[in-house]
Amino acid sequence: MTKYESIANEMRRRIKEGYYPIDQPIPDELSLAEEFGSSRMTMRKALDLLVSEGLLFRKRGHGTFIIQMYKNQSLNVISDESLGLSNLVKGKPVSSKIIQFTIEFPSEEVAGHLAIGRQEPVYHIIRLRMVDHEPYVMEETYMPSNLIPGITEDILHASIYNYIQQDLDLKIGGAHRTIMADKSNELDQTYLECKKEDPILQVVQVGFLNNGVPFEYSFSRHRYDKFVFTSVSVKK
Repeated sequence: MTKYESIANEMRRRIKEGYYPIDQPIPDELSLAEEFGSSRMTMRKALDLLVSEGLLFRKRGHGTFIIQMYKNQSLNVISDESLGLSNLVKGKPVSSKIIQFTIEFPSEEVAGHLAIGRQEPVYHIIRLRMVDHEPYVMEETYMPSNLIPGITEDILHASIYNYIQQDLDLKIGGAHRTIMADKSNELDQTYLECKKEDPILQVVQVGFLNNGVPFEYSFSRHRYDKFVFTSVSVKK
């Protein structure tokens, strides 16, 4: 194991255990390099690794911050396969019904997960996504409008992820996902055609760009009979 990988492992442990406050930048590269007895270049490589994993992001002029992690009993997944629904079900017709599309100031929770201030506007989008003309997933999404400008209803009817990557030329790095079970609510029953007693599988996601900056905080609600989760674990 290289020096920077060893440092990254220790930093990863500290982040997981809450060693650093979530609302403050971690110590700067020079201070950490002195603490770990490494060069600044080695320290930067260790932090770059954690940025690429979506654990940290750099805010120019403010320092390096931790992306909020989930502390509940649900299943947490870190993934670099943030493709969007349109790309996941290629070959099948995908359509969207827009239920809500507004720009608003975020709540403290939303601002925290997107690492922005309460006075920075966000899109608030609720869409029903259909595959083969059947209800597939209900998506509620928050995105910083300054970071992802120009979203329109035409884009919402197509693919937001394709717009981000192809039109805005931004690179999506990955996502933190939390998977949990929930009871169906009125929106689920109306749009996903669930019964009142049907369970729902909800995926809460923070998506981040390849520079570690969060661009999406979303809730995807799936019918229990339309959702399969597959995980592959590889021992390194």
